[in-house]
Amino acid sequence: MTAFVALRQASRRDASELAILADIASHGFASWLWFADVAKGVSDTPLERGRLKMSEEEAVGGWRDAVVAEAYGEVAGVAIGHALDEDISDIEVTIPATEPMLALQKTVVGSWFIGSLGVYSHLRGIGVGQRLLEDQIERADRRPVSLITASDNEAALSLYGRNGFLEAARADAVPLFENSKRHAWVLMTRSAA
Repeated sequence: MTAFVALRQASRRDASELAILADIASHGFASWLWFADVAKGVSDTPLERGRLKMSEEEAVGGWRDAVVAEAYGEVAGVAIGHALDEDISDIEVTIPATEPMLALQKTVVGSWFIGSLGVYSHLRGIGVGQRLLEDQIERADRRPVSLITASDNEAALSLYGRNGFLEAARADAVPLFENSKRHAWVLMTRSAA
């Protein structure tokens, strides 16, 4: 079913699509983070800020770390992954909502970390996410693969579980708003291939 899904390395020109899909993958968490820079006058909208971040030449988690999936003649999804090295230990939390995720990441140094895997909703269910995930596992080059997803994201939990990922740890998410739905961040890992 995934034979018609084509993957390609992202280019800097893909920055807008990458920002949108990273925001979709995070269920709006990315644009919430980017909004802080809007308030500082860095950009006019959160997605513009996301586009700028994705187009940075040396940014970890930017366009150089992204793989784009295309189906039916359009961008269908993206996976953004990179080797998680010791440098993450030096990162200090400046935004309390990121603390649980950063703490989880610090436990899997040395793994391949999938920071984002997102598919446009109208193209879900045709194997795009599966194909992107398989590619990330291949890119891991025999390292363990790790990722973080929300405890209430049943579709993601199912996809990762079917592909050999197991829950390694959980951390309660910091609510973004007073009426935010409570959930946990789930660290999932897959043993080295």
